[in-house]
Amino acid sequence: MRAEERIAIVTGAAMGIGYAIAEALGRAGHEVVLLDIQRAALDEAVARLNAAGIRARGIELDLAKDEQIAQLPQRLGDAWERVAILVNNAGISPKRNGKRVETIDVSLDEWDLVLKVNITAPFRLSQLVLPGMVKNRWGRIVNISSKGGRSPGGVAAIHYVTTKSGMLGFTRSLAKDFAPHGITVNALAPGRIETPMTSGSAPEVQARMVASIPVGRMGKPEEVGALAAFLASDAAGFITGATIDINGGAVMI
Repeated sequence: MRAEERIAIVTGAAMGIGYAIAEALGRAGHEVVLLDIQRAALDEAVARLNAAGIRARGIELDLAKDEQIAQLPQRLGDAWERVAILVNNAGISPKRNGKRVETIDVSLDEWDLVLKVNITAPFRLSQLVLPGMVKNRWGRIVNISSKGGRSPGGVAAIHYVTTKSGMLGFTRSLAKDFAPHGITVNALAPGRIETPMTSGSAPEVQARMVASIPVGRMGKPEEVGALAAFLASDAAGFITGATIDINGGAVMI
């Protein structure tokens, strides 16, 4: 398929990094499908993209509910055959008054919810899109991990760190299995990015985090979007199983 024929699915795309990725993929010529649980924000995001000349549609979907994920092919209908790019961006990181949840205070329900959204949903969505990618012998999966998945600390609690670390092994395993089929699978590990999630941190936490970044600022969603769009392109066909850090030098591995 040509770029303009490919459909890219982006989860958690109503705002922040997800929206920036959807916009970058749209500007690269792809039709984009935005998945998000927030209906009003989703509608607004799609309207902004459409106004910019980007072919976009939104689907309200709760990634914690597998039955909703399983219905996605039916909801896209004939367009499902053109799904060639999946960006697993959505993630949740519960806080308490803007600060990290201490390990002994994490409830089992909260633990289960974070795992469902952050790691089980990417696994299930990948299961759904991979048969079509194998058939077409072309596909791109980009998983959004985190600096917290590379080096624990900051405001990320144990459930978030666990899932974002798990995303790295998940990425490598998929990459190894599907490389012979023309499918690449890579992960991005963003550091502190200006998003609604990071804005929920307490001011003193925010200041401490920025002070720890060598470049002296937080990252912009558009910077992550540009990198994700590159990994989803034909030009990135020789990159797979990689984790690319985008954190201003906060973690250097």
